[in-house]
Amino acid sequence: MEFNVKTLEGKDAGKVALSDEIFGLDPREDILARMVRWQLAKKQQGTHKSKGRSEISRTGSKMYKQKGTGRARHHSARAPQFRGGGKAHGPVVRSHEHDLPKKVRALALRHALSAKLKAEELIIVDNLVAAEAKTKVLAGSFEALGLNNALFIGGAELDNNFKLAAQNIPNVDVLPVQGINVYDILRRGKLVLSKAAVEALEERFK
Repeated sequence: MEFNVKTLEGKDAGKVALSDEIFGLDPREDILARMVRWQLAKKQQGTHKSKGRSEISRTGSKMYKQKGTGRARHHSARAPQFRGGGKAHGPVVRSHEHDLPKKVRALALRHALSAKLKAEELIIVDNLVAAEAKTKVLAGSFEALGLNNALFIGGAELDNNFKLAAQNIPNVDVLPVQGINVYDILRRGKLVLSKAAVEALEERFK
Protein backbone atom coordinates (compact mmCIF):
# COMPACT_ATOMS: atom_id res chain seq x y z
CA MET A 1 0.00 0.00 0.00
CA GLU A 2 1.11 3.60 -0.61
CA PHE A 3 1.56 5.89 2.38
CA ASN A 4 2.31 9.62 2.47
CA VAL A 5 5.68 10.74 3.83
CA LYS A 6 6.08 14.06 5.62
CA THR A 7 8.97 16.18 6.82
CA LEU A 8 9.31 17.27 10.45
CA GLU A 9 8.04 20.66 9.31
CA GLY A 10 4.79 19.05 8.13
CA LYS A 11 5.46 19.29 4.37
CA ASP A 12 4.86 16.48 1.88
CA ALA A 13 7.92 14.41 1.00
CA GLY A 14 6.52 11.85 -1.42
CA LYS A 15 5.17 8.37 -0.78
CA VAL A 16 6.49 5.05 0.50
CA ALA A 17 5.26 1.52 -0.16
CA LEU A 18 4.25 -0.41 2.98
CA SER A 19 4.04 -4.19 3.07
CA ASP A 20 0.61 -5.66 3.82
CA GLU A 21 2.32 -8.49 5.72
CA ILE A 22 3.65 -5.97 8.26
CA PHE A 23 1.20 -3.05 8.26
CA GLY A 24 -1.93 -4.60 6.78
CA LEU A 25 -2.87 -7.28 9.32
CA ASP A 26 -6.12 -7.35 11.28
CA PRO A 27 -4.85 -6.63 14.83
CA ARG A 28 -5.51 -9.29 17.47
CA GLU A 29 -5.80 -8.02 21.02
CA ASP A 30 -4.97 -11.40 22.55
CA ILE A 31 -1.56 -11.55 20.87
CA LEU A 32 -0.78 -7.95 21.83
CA ALA A 33 -1.84 -8.62 25.44
CA ARG A 34 0.39 -11.71 25.64
CA MET A 35 3.35 -9.73 24.34
CA VAL A 36 2.85 -6.81 26.74
CA ARG A 37 2.51 -9.22 29.66
CA TRP A 38 5.73 -10.98 28.60
CA GLN A 39 7.62 -7.67 28.33
CA LEU A 40 6.43 -6.35 31.69
CA ALA A 41 7.21 -9.67 33.38
CA LYS A 42 10.77 -9.51 32.04
CA LYS A 43 11.15 -5.98 33.42
CA GLN A 44 10.16 -6.96 36.97
CA GLN A 45 13.16 -7.12 39.29
CA GLY A 46 11.74 -9.84 41.50
CA THR A 47 13.83 -8.66 44.46
CA HIS A 48 10.87 -8.55 46.86
CA LYS A 49 11.62 -10.50 50.02
CA SER A 50 10.23 -10.99 53.51
CA LYS A 51 11.69 -13.10 56.32
CA GLY A 52 10.16 -16.44 57.19
CA ARG A 53 10.11 -17.80 60.73
CA SER A 54 13.41 -19.61 60.21
CA GLU A 55 15.15 -16.32 59.34
CA ILE A 56 14.00 -14.27 62.36
CA SER A 57 16.66 -13.44 64.92
CA ARG A 58 14.70 -14.34 68.03
CA THR A 59 14.79 -17.03 70.67
CA GLY A 60 13.42 -20.37 69.62
CA SER A 61 12.60 -21.53 73.13
CA LYS A 62 9.08 -22.36 74.19
CA MET A 63 7.22 -19.23 75.31
CA TYR A 64 5.74 -20.79 78.45
CA LYS A 65 4.94 -24.25 79.68
CA GLN A 66 2.44 -26.40 77.84
CA LYS A 67 -0.06 -27.00 80.61
CA GLY A 68 -1.53 -25.27 83.58
CA THR A 69 -1.65 -21.67 82.35
CA GLY A 70 -5.07 -21.79 80.73
CA ARG A 71 -3.58 -20.12 77.65
CA ALA A 72 -3.21 -21.47 74.12
CA ARG A 73 -0.39 -23.89 73.33
CA HIS A 74 2.52 -22.05 71.71
CA HIS A 75 6.12 -22.82 70.96
CA SER A 76 8.44 -20.19 69.43
CA ALA A 77 7.80 -16.44 69.35
CA ARG A 78 9.07 -16.53 65.75
CA ALA A 79 5.69 -17.86 64.63
CA PRO A 80 3.75 -15.65 62.14
CA GLN A 81 0.89 -14.84 64.49
CA PHE A 82 3.16 -12.90 66.87
CA ARG A 83 4.40 -9.36 66.48
CA GLY A 84 7.97 -9.53 65.24
CA GLY A 85 7.48 -13.07 64.00
CA GLY A 86 8.20 -14.37 60.50
CA LYS A 87 5.91 -13.80 57.53
CA ALA A 88 3.81 -16.80 56.46
CA HIS A 89 4.04 -17.51 52.72
CA GLY A 90 5.71 -14.14 52.09
CA PRO A 91 7.34 -13.01 48.82
CA VAL A 92 10.70 -14.51 47.90
CA VAL A 93 13.37 -13.44 45.41
CA ARG A 94 12.44 -14.95 42.06
CA SER A 95 12.28 -14.31 38.34
CA HIS A 96 8.89 -13.36 36.89
CA GLU A 97 9.89 -14.30 33.33
CA HIS A 98 7.88 -16.79 31.33
CA ASP A 99 8.28 -18.25 27.87
CA LEU A 100 6.72 -16.80 24.74
CA PRO A 101 7.60 -18.32 21.35
CA LYS A 102 9.81 -16.22 19.10
CA LYS A 103 7.27 -16.43 16.26
CA VAL A 104 4.52 -15.04 18.51
CA ARG A 105 6.77 -12.13 19.55
CA ALA A 106 7.50 -11.30 15.90
CA LEU A 107 3.81 -11.58 15.03
CA ALA A 108 2.88 -9.27 17.94
CA LEU A 109 5.17 -6.55 16.60
CA ARG A 110 3.52 -6.75 13.18
CA HIS A 111 0.08 -6.61 14.80
CA ALA A 112 1.12 -3.53 16.83
CA LEU A 113 2.30 -1.76 13.65
CA SER A 114 -0.90 -2.73 11.86
CA ALA A 115 -2.99 -1.49 14.80
CA LYS A 116 -1.35 1.95 14.61
CA LEU A 117 -1.97 2.19 10.86
CA LYS A 118 -5.59 1.05 11.23
CA ALA A 119 -6.19 3.61 14.00
CA GLU A 120 -4.63 6.35 11.82
CA GLU A 121 -1.94 6.91 14.45
CA LEU A 122 1.01 6.19 12.17
CA ILE A 123 3.17 8.95 10.68
CA ILE A 124 6.16 8.41 8.40
CA VAL A 125 8.78 11.14 8.06
CA ASP A 126 11.67 11.34 5.63
CA ASN A 127 14.28 11.52 8.40
CA LEU A 128 14.64 12.34 12.09
CA VAL A 129 17.35 14.98 11.95
CA ALA A 130 17.61 18.25 13.88
CA ALA A 131 19.90 21.07 12.76
CA GLU A 132 20.67 21.90 16.40
CA ALA A 133 19.95 20.36 19.78
CA LYS A 134 17.25 22.88 20.72
CA THR A 135 14.21 21.49 22.51
CA LYS A 136 12.07 24.59 21.85
CA VAL A 137 12.55 24.37 18.07
CA LEU A 138 11.79 20.63 17.97
CA ALA A 139 8.75 21.04 20.25
CA GLY A 140 7.39 23.60 17.79
CA SER A 141 7.76 21.11 14.94
CA PHE A 142 5.96 18.45 16.96
CA GLU A 143 3.13 20.85 17.75
CA ALA A 144 2.70 21.61 14.03
CA LEU A 145 2.36 17.88 13.38
CA GLY A 146 -0.04 17.45 16.32
CA LEU A 147 2.39 15.28 18.28
CA ASN A 148 2.08 15.62 22.04
CA ASN A 149 2.36 11.93 22.88
CA ALA A 150 4.49 9.93 20.47
CA LEU A 151 7.14 7.27 19.93
CA PHE A 152 9.80 8.12 17.33
CA ILE A 153 11.65 5.26 15.66
CA GLY A 154 14.75 6.20 13.69
CA GLY A 155 17.28 4.17 11.74
CA ALA A 156 20.09 2.05 13.17
CA GLU A 157 21.91 5.26 14.18
CA LEU A 158 19.97 8.13 15.75
CA ASP A 159 20.82 11.76 15.01
CA ASN A 160 22.43 13.04 18.22
CA ASN A 161 20.90 16.54 17.98
CA PHE A 162 17.40 15.11 17.53
CA LYS A 163 17.86 12.68 20.42
CA LEU A 164 19.16 15.40 22.80
CA ALA A 165 16.41 17.88 21.86
CA ALA A 166 13.61 15.29 22.16
CA GLN A 167 14.60 13.81 25.51
CA ASN A 168 13.41 16.92 27.38
CA ILE A 169 9.92 16.82 25.85
CA PRO A 170 7.36 15.01 28.04
CA ASN A 171 5.49 12.00 26.65
CA VAL A 172 7.97 11.60 23.79
CA ASP A 173 10.27 8.60 23.37
CA VAL A 174 12.99 8.14 20.76
CA LEU A 175 14.40 4.70 19.89
CA PRO A 176 16.59 3.23 17.15
CA VAL A 177 14.83 0.68 14.96
CA GLN A 178 16.51 -2.26 16.74
CA GLY A 179 14.84 -1.11 19.99
CA ILE A 180 11.29 -1.08 18.61
CA ASN A 181 8.91 -3.04 20.83
CA VAL A 182 5.19 -3.65 21.30
CA TYR A 183 4.85 -2.12 24.77
CA ASP A 184 6.37 1.24 23.79
CA ILE A 185 4.31 1.36 20.59
CA LEU A 186 1.04 0.83 22.47
CA ARG A 187 1.79 3.12 25.43
CA ARG A 188 2.24 6.18 23.21
CA GLY A 189 -0.47 7.85 21.15
CA LYS A 190 1.30 8.28 17.81
CA LEU A 191 3.96 6.15 16.17
CA VAL A 192 6.42 8.12 14.01
CA LEU A 193 8.71 6.07 11.76
CA SER A 194 11.54 7.38 9.63
CA LYS A 195 11.94 6.02 6.10
CA ALA A 196 15.11 4.26 7.29
CA ALA A 197 13.09 2.54 10.03
CA VAL A 198 10.46 1.38 7.52
CA GLU A 199 13.17 -0.08 5.28
CA ALA A 200 14.80 -1.84 8.24
CA LEU A 201 11.44 -3.34 9.30
CA GLU A 202 10.74 -4.52 5.75
CA GLU A 203 14.18 -6.17 5.68
CA ARG A 204 13.65 -7.73 9.14
CA PHE A 205 10.37 -9.39 8.22
CA LYS A 206 11.27 -10.31 4.65
